[in-house]
Amino acid sequence: MTHPVFVDETTPTARALLVLEMVQNSPGIRGEQLADRLGMTDRAVRRYVGTLRDAGIAVESTRGKYGGYRIGRGVRLAPLMFTASEALGLVMAVLEGRAHDPTDPVGQAVGKIIRVLPQPVAEPVEAVVRMSERTPDGHSSAPDPQVTAGLVQGSSSGHRLRVSYRLGPDKVREMDVDPWAIVVRFGKWYLLGWSHTAEARRILRIDRVAGVEELAETFDVPADLDPVAAVEEHLSEGWRHKIEVVVEAPLRDVRCWVPRKLARLEEIDDHTTRLLGSTDELDWYAERLAGIPRPFRVVLPDALREQVAVVGRRMLANAGLPAGRHAGADESERGSGSARS
Repeated sequence: MTHPVFVDETTPTARALLVLEMVQNSPGIRGEQLADRLGMTDRAVRRYVGTLRDAGIAVESTRGKYGGYRIGRGVRLAPLMFTASEALGLVMAVLEGRAHDPTDPVGQAVGKIIRVLPQPVAEPVEAVVRMSERTPDGHSSAPDPQVTAGLVQGSSSGHRLRVSYRLGPDKVREMDVDPWAIVVRFGKWYLLGWSHTAEARRILRIDRVAGVEELAETFDVPADLDPVAAVEEHLSEGWRHKIEVVVEAPLRDVRCWVPRKLARLEEIDDHTTRLLGSTDELDWYAERLAGIPRPFRVVLPDALREQVAVVGRRMLANAGLPAGRHAGADESERGSGSARS
């Protein structure tokens, strides 16, 4: 079994493990480079390499200009050496790519990493696993692990944070925020919370957070908070074209067809639902609406209505039907023709 290792650098065993870490990080590193970086003699390097070999770790060495040490394929697996940032970054990458399930092999591997971390490192890592509400997608925008750890610690402990938020290349705003939750959505990490600077709920991109400072004030998370729903509804708003569509179907059915990232849903009556959203890409939005298997009416904007018509004509053409005709009409005409004959 391969274990992450965190070591005290002052003991002989620790220094042997540091030699191992250097060889793992820089395959082909020469003995004099190891000695220089670790502040020891060439003889000491050879002694620690011997210690690793005695432990069953295959450290290979080759002579010559391009020679050096590297890890070979031995009987036993070498320990893996992680810094605190590397361990947290690894856990974040796993969470970004898939839901955390402690029963699957990846979830079990994450659990093993967390169990051997030192307590100061393990606490923010465990908090990231516990508090990162997520839904998957393949487009990454990974934040800094140390910044994320600071946000998660504040969220976990219930302490207000002062964050430095990048609004542009040369513009940073200081904000005092109650960090309610961390949400991973479509490969991006978001902080959901209450901004005391703006006196409003805010959703911040964590990759734009430049710094975090924990404050003395504490907070309570709203009892009815649904972090994923709040972020997804936010992502459906704020774009250039305001959308309103009425669907001839009850709310419970429309929820199955329309993701929260696309629109906010309102019940008009037992048989009708209003869809409210926004977009910068009307053609894309029209294609999403085409997936609704019930009649709907575009209230606004007119440009979306035109794009829905474009999608409709394309679908008719794909079915081999002229515009203004549909399969039901053809069936009716064939039926009428049969009756006349």
